[in-house]
Amino acid sequence: MSRAGKTYPVSYTEEEWRRRLTPEQYAVLRGHGTERPGSCALLHETRPGTFVCAGCGQKLFSSAKKFDSGTGWPSFDSPEPGAIETSEDRSYGMIRTEVHCSQCGGHLGHVFPDGPPPTGLRYCINGVATIFVPD
Repeated sequence: MSRAGKTYPVSYTEEEWRRRLTPEQYAVLRGHGTERPGSCALLHETRPGTFVCAGCGQKLFSSAKKFDSGTGWPSFDSPEPGAIETSEDRSYGMIRTEVHCSQCGGHLGHVFPDGPPPTGLRYCINGVATIFVPD
């Protein structure tokens, strides 16, 4: 995927992405979709481990950084270093900060400035865009 002319280290044709991902993963990661709130089992995942990109396997978030935001999506106060990139999202008549994987460009969710200390950030992530790997 190319975003504003950027080529990512992990790249496939759209046909290859469709074969590699489930329809729901494809809709979110490649189509910038959003899963229904409360619909993902990873929302309630509390074991020690790492949430990795469902598109490329890059480590994105440690379970130690996860918190219950009450929004219906897995939320984290910070990502793994270098794991994500952000861009401006002007869809749906709003201005938000989109979060995407730095290795494949897959859409993960959005980041908001209403999280807990120490960062004050809430990375609101589609669970279907990640895979949980227990420690």
